[in-house]
Amino acid sequence: MVIPTQANTSPGVALIGTGFMGKCHAMAWNNVGTVYGVPRPRLEILCDATEDAAHSHAAAFGFARASTDWKAALRDPAVDVVSIATPNGLHRPMAEAALEAGKHVWLEKPMALTLADAEAMAGLALSCPGQVTLLGYNYLRSPAFRAAQALIASGQIGTLRTFRGVYDEDYSADPALPWSWRMTRQGGGLGALGDLGCHLVSQMVALMGPVAELTAMTQIAVTERPSPDGPRAVENEDSAMALIRFGSGTQGSFATSRVARGRKCRLQWEVHGSEGTIVFDQENMNELWVHRTGEAGFTRHLSGPGQPEFAAFCPAPGHNFGFNEMKVVEAHDLLVAIGGGLNTGPDFVEGLAIERIIHAMAASDGRPVALGADK
Repeated sequence: MVIPTQANTSPGVALIGTGFMGKCHAMAWNNVGTVYGVPRPRLEILCDATEDAAHSHAAAFGFARASTDWKAALRDPAVDVVSIATPNGLHRPMAEAALEAGKHVWLEKPMALTLADAEAMAGLALSCPGQVTLLGYNYLRSPAFRAAQALIASGQIGTLRTFRGVYDEDYSADPALPWSWRMTRQGGGLGALGDLGCHLVSQMVALMGPVAELTAMTQIAVTERPSPDGPRAVENEDSAMALIRFGSGTQGSFATSRVARGRKCRLQWEVHGSEGTIVFDQENMNELWVHRTGEAGFTRHLSGPGQPEFAAFCPAPGHNFGFNEMKVVEAHDLLVAIGGGLNTGPDFVEGLAIERIIHAMAASDGRPVALGADK
């Protein structure tokens, strides 16, 4: 059952979670109307774990009500769309409850702890065709990334040949970093693959198409972490590497790490074509480097209003786009889909394809894994 948006009003929003990504969702909901000139969503309910946190964040984020009862928030008739920005282990129960309550769902990645969870969520979403699901792969909303997609689609670098991608950060590089739920299978699911690598996979697939086969290896670099109860084992991977064969027959390489010293957000990739190469690095997210046959080297292309989405924020080139702006674009894309327009995704079904890839990498252990992508 789909609960319709209240007559003559914009969608009502419930936000569950107020950490890093919860705050990003709140900023996006607050800014999407200003940026795109659409009706401002009604910020109805904010949910957090304690009364004090819920009330303080509701006031700061601009929500009308505060609650510690997320189940009641999902049933509230004033709520049309639910933002879920909670720890990974809560993604499935919250998303499924929201769908069962007839709501649209904006869920942060990774989609779920396990592949079985993701399959169940995608199946439920398919049974709710009037409800929009969207996963928080905000890097797909970068103007530079969308410009790269357009270059490839228009044939400007010719036939695709190779993809090389890396997503490295160093937030877990210090062995003295305390143990947390993120380092467990039950609380965090996959490690670097679920936190970072899935972002790289989302871009890789959007640029190159489906994956047919991969061979991967993972590593736990720091096997124990300190905790108040003594050393605790780290259960999920600190890093992963893979060789890829795409459904088109082209090849690729993939690497991700949460223990790469000095790397802060190195989401970097190259696409090699028969007539040129495109290079991107998220640490310099307003630059796209392009080489074409006959040129001596690469040309730097700065993000500007000529690229998709940039002009909605700023009319002047070189005035840099940012991380939170991508989240505003994502919120707008969600509103367009809720209004009956195209869902640019990834929705839960497309997100399941990403989950299958990262879980295949986790399971490979140096052996080829077929994923069944058609050429």
